[in-house]
Amino acid sequence: MQKWICGICGYIYDEAKADIPFADLPDSWVCPLCRAPKSAFSPEKAPAPARAPQTPPAPIEEQRELSAGELSAVCSNLARGCEKQYKDREAALFRELADFFAAGAPPVENPDLDGLIALIRQDLEEGYPALNGAAVAASDRGTQRICVWGEKVTRMLDSLLTRYRSEGEAFLKNTQVWVCTVCGFVYVGNTPSEICPVCKVPAWKFEKIEGRA
Repeated sequence: MQKWICGICGYIYDEAKADIPFADLPDSWVCPLCRAPKSAFSPEKAPAPARAPQTPPAPIEEQRELSAGELSAVCSNLARGCEKQYKDREAALFRELADFFAAGAPPVENPDLDGLIALIRQDLEEGYPALNGAAVAASDRGTQRICVWGEKVTRMLDSLLTRYRSEGEAFLKNTQVWVCTVCGFVYVGNTPSEICPVCKVPAWKFEKIEGRA
């Protein structure tokens, strides 16, 4: 018997306790806690042996000025970080900055769902590994934690957008979309999760996303 672990929230599907082997679950089965798809699960592995210290990555020589949209995203994330620490005044100031930069950001040229999914997967395959590697080399535990949260949220977005591309509007019919205001986790269901599967804040920290007319 095998145990399978959700890569989003850590839920364990134990075949020894379940009535159905994991492989026999339908493809439409989702995690009972965070509603991540079956593909987000992986078999439990034995603890890996300790690794020798890695060589620090080469310093990044090329620097560029952040765009207004990127600055808005940075300030929005800082606002969420402050909110997590109950620093309401600082959070409000960062949200104000985020709105200011967002107002000056030009619209995205030729936006499409496939392009968005490609960017998300580029983050998962290149962005997060590079950032986490640099954080480990610098012993920056705060950034390592951000990588853990961010990668889980991004993986969930990838799975949701992939389902939406496959099923269309039927995917969202008779249900609601909720977003954690602290970490950005997206939850699809009639009511939000009791606690955020990623950052563990209570349900009242979720906001309902209203559809556009």
